[in-house]
Amino acid sequence: MIAEIAVVIPTFNERDNIAPLHSALSRSLSDCNWEAVFVDDNSPDGTAARVQELGQHDSHVRCLLRLGRRGLSSACIEGVLATAAPYVCIMDADLQHDESIIPRMQELLRDGRFDVVVATRYATAGGMGTLASGRVRLSRLATWVARTLTRVPVSDPMSGFFMFRREWFARIAPRLSGRGFKILLDMLLSSPAPPRYAEVAYKMRSRMHGESKLSISVVWDFVMLLAHKLSGGAIPARFISFAAVGMSGVAVHMLVLGALHRWAGFAFLIAQTAATGAAMTSNFVLNNRLTYPDRRLHGVAAVRGLLSFYLACAFGALVNVALAGWLASKGFPWWGAGLLGVVAGAVWNYGSPGILTWRDTSR
Repeated sequence: MIAEIAVVIPTFNERDNIAPLHSALSRSLSDCNWEAVFVDDNSPDGTAARVQELGQHDSHVRCLLRLGRRGLSSACIEGVLATAAPYVCIMDADLQHDESIIPRMQELLRDGRFDVVVATRYATAGGMGTLASGRVRLSRLATWVARTLTRVPVSDPMSGFFMFRREWFARIAPRLSGRGFKILLDMLLSSPAPPRYAEVAYKMRSRMHGESKLSISVVWDFVMLLAHKLSGGAIPARFISFAAVGMSGVAVHMLVLGALHRWAGFAFLIAQTAATGAAMTSNFVLNNRLTYPDRRLHGVAAVRGLLSFYLACAFGALVNVALAGWLASKGFPWWGAGLLGVVAGAVWNYGSPGILTWRDTSR
């Protein structure tokens, strides 16, 4: 029998939260046919094994183990596509969401008036719980930015707890970016027509086990998602990230070039070559962390990746140095020659490094 409600739960290093979350869902959804689809990104703490163990004793529990892929939004999308349930709820595995309101969320969807029901922390009866004041301020700032720039009227577009009708998801799925941690915002902005929404208040709980996933990569992905959607989806989020990192590389290049040539007295070509190497190294580090977080390289793989990045950028670097040197010999100011060399090299460098260094990336 097809489940009426599917609860899709993306996980990474949440082993100790699985059993209490399963028990809570079993209590709250005892009156309906439901299933929990845990989508695990190959957690090193054995989260998937714990889910599979539960699934051997309870047919409500399913585990979708992803190998070689990572990311909350893409995990949610795969989880939704893996179930045929007409109503799908997205929630975190950290026990901070109030599973008892899931039946109420489904009630609001049943009569067909709404596409999505959002569990909000910002309604009168809602709250942020014991979340640290710094995290509360950051959440409120992100919410304000999202609502201001995108005109989404939902009070909590950054919520990770919501339910929607399958047919609505089917309409918007081809437009989703699949990047970052804010899948609700992605879905709301991907809807071709203003989504019909309702809100249910809830009070956020304290995390019991594990650690928060908030990081600089999460913040960066949020900014890139907004930029992607504000472009009307015309510019891929990964391209925007790569371009932004490239601009930082220009700054690194010019600083090193100026320090070596202008102040340390090195010959221009030597300084330009060193600056090019410094910029490539900086670009690799930032791209590895920010542009390709789902394919991030670690340890020996990172060293190999850096070498392949150098190789991929080698032709662009040669164009950079050769053009800059020729312009300098023709009387161009050092900063102008250096900058034009960087631009010429960047034309090549956009396409090749991602293909060679971070293989199998599609966005």
